[in-house]
Amino acid sequence: MVDARGPVDATAVFGGLAEIAEQLSTGDGGLPALQRTVDVTVDATGAAGAAFVEYGHDSGRVVAAAGALDWSLGRPVDLIHPTLRGLLQYGSRVREFPVDLLGTVGGEHLRGRGLHRFVAAEVTAGKTAVGVLVGGYRDTEGTAGAGERAALAFLAGLVGLQYSLGRGLPIHEGGPVLDPVGEPFALLDADHLVRTWNPAAALLTARSPEAVIGEPWPFPLPSTFTSPSPSPSPSTSTSPSTLPSLSTGGGSVAGGEIVEHQMACGTWIQIRAATVPGSTDIAVSFRARADQPSDGRDLFIALTGHELRTPITVIRGYADTLVEHWESLDEGSRREAVYVVGQRARELSRLVDRLLNAVGDEATPGDASALLPFDLIDTLTTAVEDLSPEQRRTLTVSLPQSLPKALGERATLATILAEFVTNAGKYSLNWVEADLTAGADEQSVWFRVADRGIGIRPEHVERAFERFWQLETGDQRTRGGVGLGLYLVRRIVERQHGWVSLRPRQGGGTVAEVRLPRADADALGEA
Repeated sequence: MVDARGPVDATAVFGGLAEIAEQLSTGDGGLPALQRTVDVTVDATGAAGAAFVEYGHDSGRVVAAAGALDWSLGRPVDLIHPTLRGLLQYGSRVREFPVDLLGTVGGEHLRGRGLHRFVAAEVTAGKTAVGVLVGGYRDTEGTAGAGERAALAFLAGLVGLQYSLGRGLPIHEGGPVLDPVGEPFALLDADHLVRTWNPAAALLTARSPEAVIGEPWPFPLPSTFTSPSPSPSPSTSTSPSTLPSLSTGGGSVAGGEIVEHQMACGTWIQIRAATVPGSTDIAVSFRARADQPSDGRDLFIALTGHELRTPITVIRGYADTLVEHWESLDEGSRREAVYVVGQRARELSRLVDRLLNAVGDEATPGDASALLPFDLIDTLTTAVEDLSPEQRRTLTVSLPQSLPKALGERATLATILAEFVTNAGKYSLNWVEADLTAGADEQSVWFRVADRGIGIRPEHVERAFERFWQLETGDQRTRGGVGLGLYLVRRIVERQHGWVSLRPRQGGGTVAEVRLPRADADALGEA
């Protein structure tokens, strides 16, 4: 296999494959093995960079990247550009295409970094599509040879095997469902009588197969299916599907209308159905809704009670001291007390903002007309001044004199920076120093906070953005927080058409990075 870079390094390729095989044989895997596979993709295909996009419910995300595509880590991806998806699903397994097929935004980001063509292979685990493995090339006229195509096909199969084995995959809770038969599943005949009722369905509904098989389907069905089962009640709602297709062995329960129904026990379930190809049977899959109202409310109260009480207690204590001992305090003591009250009030305000945002509707990309150009350096400098004295002492600021303007919401940067610096201190043994840096490329403006704390394990870099996720749980918890900070940061950044990522820092520690669109990117793309 040869490309413009010269012969492929067989030692690097087979050495990487040996590492992956060892990880899988010892019961490990997950994101470390996935990332190593992407690294090997660069070596094996002669690509300038490689990435793996994991499919989700209604979007994809770059969960592993290497080489000239390492900047894309954490980037949300449209699932996937219709033209590209068609290329992947039909014809040969490995397809080659110009970056233009990724759409205007994706194509400009790639061309701005000197990438002009891609070779891609959709990855499947069994019959379920789980993502796409891609290699990017800098030349415009080249063509992938048989060796490069075979290497990518093999590596895509290796990724599929890793997903089939599980062990930490998929990365996201909302990732592809790999074993639909392991989920609650039923098969109905043309009269909507239950023919199959799997153990997961019995567990979720507390109805045994003996009590259900041969009986009418007990819950509502999507409106596509005229059903003699109970009509949707006030505890039933419908919505367009955002769930992935589920392979059922005899057919598939494809995305379509979803019915949400509250069972008598109070649990909400999501129901979808499809006709099994070649028969009149109906395949039905259903699951407990992820955001059960009662569970979410209890968790919210349990996690936030202490966090709200702490700053309130401090504010009240200092305020009482000022009121009761004003005359006996000297000027310095008064100023110190007022400063602490103000600092804690700002912390309380930020916490309340987080909580209100967390219980609100899911974020959607913002209206482009509402995003305005702003000076990132000036904004970060102001945000640093708003940090606590302790945080400022541990933050080394190394910002360039100027950068191209970013496009977004200037006011949100203080919240994002405070979250990054807070985490850097929280997950360090002695509040080690963190470094704030910034830069730009042809399509984005970015800033990073890199620390030398305890670091983050590769399998946690995406989980850290989940709502209420904590590195430590239960009696192991030694650090405060409610698990909302990074969840909200991702929502805020993606609302501005940017993306945020975490990664382990070489030599120890963590790197948190935000990328926002460059305000003049369109003009550069036209030049």
